Amino acid sequence: MAERLEKPAHEGRLARTEVAAQVDGKPRLHRRCQRGTERARGGFVGERAARAIIGRMQEIGHKSSPDGAALALRIKAWGRELGFSAVGIASVDLGEAEQALEAWLAAGYHGEMDYMARHGSKRARPAELVPGTLSVVSARMDYMPDAHEAEAQLADGERAYVSRYALGRDYHKVLRTRLQKLADRISAEIGPFGHRVFVDSAPVLEVEIAKRAGIGWRGKHTLLLDRSGGSAFFLGELFLDVALPADEPTSAHCGQCTACISACPTGAIVAPYKVDARRCISYLTIELKGAIPEEFRPLLGNRIYGCDDCQLVCPWNRFARVSAEPDFATRNGLDAASLVELFAWSAEEFEQRMAGSAIYRIGYERWLRNIAVALGNAPTTDAVLAALRARSDDASALVREHVQWALAQHAGRGA
Repeated sequence: MAERLEKPAHEGRLARTEVAAQVDGKPRLHRRCQRGTERARGGFVGERAARAIIGRMQEIGHKSSPDGAALALRIKAWGRELGFSAVGIASVDLGEAEQALEAWLAAGYHGEMDYMARHGSKRARPAELVPGTLSVVSARMDYMPDAHEAEAQLADGERAYVSRYALGRDYHKVLRTRLQKLADRISAEIGPFGHRVFVDSAPVLEVEIAKRAGIGWRGKHTLLLDRSGGSAFFLGELFLDVALPADEPTSAHCGQCTACISACPTGAIVAPYKVDARRCISYLTIELKGAIPEEFRPLLGNRIYGCDDCQLVCPWNRFARVSAEPDFATRNGLDAASLVELFAWSAEEFEQRMAGSAIYRIGYERWLRNIAVALGNAPTTDAVLAALRARSDDASALVREHVQWALAQHAGRGA
């Protein structure tokens, strides 16, 4: 991907190579006048200057971009050609989402995820996060792999459960590359324009944007849902300095169903559409850096990376499609691996096998921490006890503490 799209989120600037002007509701782009106008005004040009620019464009024979509606249709078609299952367009006005975010943060539901609060209101204001943004393209890509049955894996206490989205390669690179290709297609059509790609790389309210772009509705577990694909997909965004017509939001179809709320092992869905991340197994096994609170350890079961319970019981996920994307295919047999097997990996094996995986970012220490808890919840067998005892003097105090807890669980059962 182009280096200009790898700017840290705090820089908050579009990768702009052009000056955009809005005249008669149609986006126009011009290169020759960019430097002078930005120096003078620090941003987009006014209407009078815009008309002068367009007059000059016509003089030099510059081909203007297509109208917004036609361009929007082409963007969606190009997105599907690039492997996205749905593409929609949202405006930069996220309405009441900002108040909901502030209330969620005030309740402390974000736990140690300080980055959730770091950018304040910018999370709900795309045009402030990336000045100059006029439209946001939201795209989703199916990830469900052709893997060992999730329910069977969860039911076998000696096996490890890894969230289905993490069984293959890291989705960040896949989606970023495809979104950049989409940006390139747009540029080939209308000329260079200001844009920035996001895939979990900045404070973006991706579900809210996707909902407003009409590619799904927010379920009571707070994930995006679609009647034809459930919730088994990734989301990515393309911020543009081009005005495009926004799509209509999709109506919700959860009705009176509360299956996801009832299924959560730790009661993390504290109310419809509200999750306390501090109780969520995905947070505890991925985001939390220190010790997992003892009250939650027995509830983790054999889940060592993430949790899918709220999705597995959702009726709409009966329609989730197996992804055709090779990068999302299961790697290293993680869909049916045993806890003892994974606990025996050396640091070198972890780094080699998890390279290119979303799991890699939690590091070897937290990997062992999570598996130690799962082994404490596993059936008491000679193999399980031997695996735990082999790491009772691990170099990591964090790992040792969780191993000791696990051994204590088995001792309490009379092992």
